[in-house]
Amino acid sequence: MSYIAIIDYGMGNLHSVGKAVERLGAAAVVTADPAAILAAEGVILPGVGAYGDAMELIRESGLDATIGRVAESGLPLLGICLGMQLLFTESEEHGTHMGLNLLPGRVERFKGPFKVPHMGWNRLTKLQDSPILDGIDGGHAYFVHSYRVIPDVRSDLLATADYYGEVSAIVGRGNVFGMQFHPEKSSDLGMRLLGNFLKLSAAKPAKG
Repeated sequence: MSYIAIIDYGMGNLHSVGKAVERLGAAAVVTADPAAILAAEGVILPGVGAYGDAMELIRESGLDATIGRVAESGLPLLGICLGMQLLFTESEEHGTHMGLNLLPGRVERFKGPFKVPHMGWNRLTKLQDSPILDGIDGGHAYFVHSYRVIPDVRSDLLATADYYGEVSAIVGRGNVFGMQFHPEKSSDLGMRLLGNFLKLSAAKPAKG
C-alpha cells in the first residue's frame, strides 16, 4: 500500500493534515513507528507548540534518528509550521534548543513594535524554481507563528512573505522541504502545494 506518513510525536495538527492529504487522493497514515515511516512514499512532520517540548518528545521516542534516515534516504520530507522550524539547527524559543539540523539556520522570535504572533493571510513571493512550487507564482497563505526561521544558506529559501520584514515561508534542499504556514488551511494555494509534494512522493521509490 502506498501512503504518506504523518509523524506523530505527540504535538501537531495531525487530523487536519491527514484529511488534506486524503482530499488530494492519497492515503495518510499517522504513525510513530520507524518502519512505517521509512516505508512511506513521503513523510510529513507537522507541529504546533513549543520548540523545546517538541524536540524533547522527538528525542525521547528516537524519532530524531528516524527523521534523519528519511532525509538521507531521499524520501520527500515536509515540515509544516513548527515542523519546518524543527528541521533547522537551533531555536531561541524559551532558551536555546537544538533541532534536527537537517538545514542550517536559527529560529528567532519576531522583534519589534508590532503584533506577535504573526497571524493571518500573507502573499508569498517566489524566489526560485523548485518542484514544490511547480505551477505556483504568488498567492496567499495562512500563517500563525511567533518565531521565524533565519536560514544560514540563502539558496535554501524558496519563497518568502512579508511581516515587518522578510519571513521564510517555504524552504527546501534536495528532498527536504518546509512550509512555515499551514498549507492545509491555505485554501487552493495550500492544496496545490501539498499536491506538488504528493507528486514528488509518488515519483520517489519508497525505502524499506
